[in-house]
Amino acid sequence: MEEESAFSKEELSWLLAQSKVPKPLIFEGDVLKILDQRVLPGKIVYVDVDNWEEVAFAIKNMMVRGAPMIGIAGAYGMALAAMKDPGNIEKAAIELKKARPTAVNLPWAVDRVLGIARSNLAKATEEAREIEIEDHERSFLIAKNASTLIKPGMRILTHCNSGSLAAGGFGTALGCIVWAKLIDGKEISVFNTETRPYLQGSRLTSFELVSAGVPDTLISDMAASLLMSKRMIDLVIVGADRIARNGDVANKIGTLQLAISAHQYDVPFYVAAPRSTFDLTIESGKEIPIEERPAEELVVFNGIKMAPDGISVFNPAFDVAPFDLVTGYITESGVIGAWKIPYLD
Repeated sequence: MEEESAFSKEELSWLLAQSKVPKPLIFEGDVLKILDQRVLPGKIVYVDVDNWEEVAFAIKNMMVRGAPMIGIAGAYGMALAAMKDPGNIEKAAIELKKARPTAVNLPWAVDRVLGIARSNLAKATEEAREIEIEDHERSFLIAKNASTLIKPGMRILTHCNSGSLAAGGFGTALGCIVWAKLIDGKEISVFNTETRPYLQGSRLTSFELVSAGVPDTLISDMAASLLMSKRMIDLVIVGADRIARNGDVANKIGTLQLAISAHQYDVPFYVAAPRSTFDLTIESGKEIPIEERPAEELVVFNGIKMAPDGISVFNPAFDVAPFDLVTGYITESGVIGAWKIPYLD
């Protein structure tokens, strides 16, 4: 590992065993088993992939999603390239990084495995596994560090899905909530947005919260501001796909609206993310590439056309919340302010 472990192997194993949802990725031999998150919660289906092209396809088409988790998937994609297609390992890195452009965890993990594979192909799989283990540990540290922020009785709002389906451990933002309930034993409740158009909130976050026994209320995306105006929210915690050097946060579309509303109604607004999500090479959110998803995600639902032919569609997957709307950043190193981000090592 790059740093000394904060948990013993026994502690890490015990914590992982507390997760109540299926593992999103399982690497066995020369096959990566990917939990197809597009069909959750109705079905639990694993898809076996055995080459880097299929991993890139799975990331692009959101079979696996969440910034830290697609980083782990990309790392295993590189391991498969080193095993089975070493002559194209540079191409594999390029294509995997192109699969989804906004989350910085993906190129970070791909480049890390590529750096090892260039000198020793046989070490690529070991490096990918190390990235997964480190992400579990970092996510648990993030969750533990949020303990001082989450008080018994709090009503917490979260957006999209940032749990163990999206990251290691219990996840990032959702992991903070699950840790408070399962490990600290705090009685809390959650409001989570449905997160249109892909419904990661209603399909995935609600699934994780119900599985963990956390009292949860699903709301439409547009109801969040109303709840804050009525003083029904005590704390907002969201994840992130990329955080710029100045603290601007790219996260699921709708995050900006939540940040503005939280600022208006004096609700603390925290972002939970590991160091790998901070991109110190860019100065502000203006430099973050924003992925645009296919029009079909807005105009077709369950095979039913929801809009007329010929309609123009703008479907960005992410928006950027400026740093001055963020109360703090929950990281594996502690809860920090935006001023401290440039000094992260």
